[in-house]
Amino acid sequence: MKKIITTLTTFIMVILLTVTVFAQSTTYTVKGGDSLWKIVVKYEIGISELIKANPQIKNPNLIYVGQKINIPQVNTLKSFEDEVVRLINIERTNRGIPALKTNWELSRVARYKSQDMIDKNYFSHTSPTYGSPFTMMQNFGLRFSSAAENIAYGQRTAKDVVAAWMNSPGHRENILSRSYTHTGVGAAKKANGTLYWTQMFMKPY
Repeated sequence: MKKIITTLTTFIMVILLTVTVFAQSTTYTVKGGDSLWKIVVKYEIGISELIKANPQIKNPNLIYVGQKINIPQVNTLKSFEDEVVRLINIERTNRGIPALKTNWELSRVARYKSQDMIDKNYFSHTSPTYGSPFTMMQNFGLRFSSAAENIAYGQRTAKDVVAAWMNSPGHRENILSRSYTHTGVGAAKKANGTLYWTQMFMKPY
């Protein structure tokens, strides 16, 4: 069964948020000049994920050279996500529309949204955990002048989900809009193998 849904609007208000989702991890050795922020940017993960994976760090502002940091791996479907962005940008550039830049922080939010739809057994832009997509983006620290979200489930490949979105007027409008400059895609797999897809769009301030 395949379903798709779309929305388009501007941002709303910020509230506090706690997030958790992890898979296998790797280890990073702290070098001179490192900070936790530099490490999360290097590995494109959230600071909250890094801190949760490293309970031995009592003060996040204090790490030392030679210290071992566990790096959680949360993007096991990244090749699928990257392919969605590639195909979306082909659709845009073929029409003379500038390609969207990938924003890893937006991809992280999209990934959480897809997983949340699985965990809470719903299919909607309004999450019982995070609220609207725009509130969710802001709660994760993103700032934007315009934003949108496409979601889908049941498509087995990036090609299938992009085709489904392009055949839907609302989704197509988001994909081809000049109002957005950045995107992030997040996929999650249900226990039965069903893939859930979220693509978020924004124009940062």
